[in-house]
Amino acid sequence: MLVYPSGIDLSSRALRHLSGVLAGNRRRIGSRWRRLSCGRQALLVLAHLRCGDTYARLAAGFRIGIATAYRYIREAVDLLAALAPTLEQAMTTVRKKAYVILDGTVLPIDRIAADRPYYSGKKKHHGMNVQVLADPAGRLIWVSDALPGAVHDLTAARTHGIPAALAADATKCWADKAYQSAGPAVRVPFRGKNLRGWRRRHNRDHAKIRSLGERAMATLKCWRLLRKLRCSTTRITAVVRAVVALELAT
Repeated sequence: MLVYPSGIDLSSRALRHLSGVLAGNRRRIGSRWRRLSCGRQALLVLAHLRCGDTYARLAAGFRIGIATAYRYIREAVDLLAALAPTLEQAMTTVRKKAYVILDGTVLPIDRIAADRPYYSGKKKHHGMNVQVLADPAGRLIWVSDALPGAVHDLTAARTHGIPAALAADATKCWADKAYQSAGPAVRVPFRGKNLRGWRRRHNRDHAKIRSLGERAMATLKCWRLLRKLRCSTTRITAVVRAVVALELAT
């Protein structure tokens, strides 16, 4: 098999952070010897998450077995996922902001037509629904656990307790029309296509504020693994949380 050098569009800070997490875990469990050093294992994991490289390609490039690559990646993902903030922890950051932006996205997965719970009627493909909170500049604050793609954004937000958490702290939140009736803290645009006067101006201004939240979505999609997830649906929450932990740490 041919092997060639490549690059990852991440800073060395991400590599150092993940290397430190892995080194701490190895000391904690008393691991004596590994095929890869902490730095090489971190590079393996970042290549998987950022570039979406498969286990087979990574195993060939790092000269290890496919099963070893899988174990190394799973270990690092679980460690990072544990570092991602919960909603309660994220609310500490939210309280310092003038307002936040709430939006949902469906991460594509490789499921067949029979898997109806994962089919999003809005996106017209199978996926997993995640809810995202961003600050006024569009920077990522928090991402929810993944739910089947057929779940509506409003239902997902309520399942995760987002409206209740925002209302408890009287935090202003901007969201799209999908979050109608989410609660007093969530501000949504007026419904209808032929609005006039101040309602039309309100919706235009609302869209300008809300559009900044797309930056947080783009931040997630820069991790190419999230553009087409081929793992078990039970692992997607851990993968998303690992990505969030890396983004917030670097």
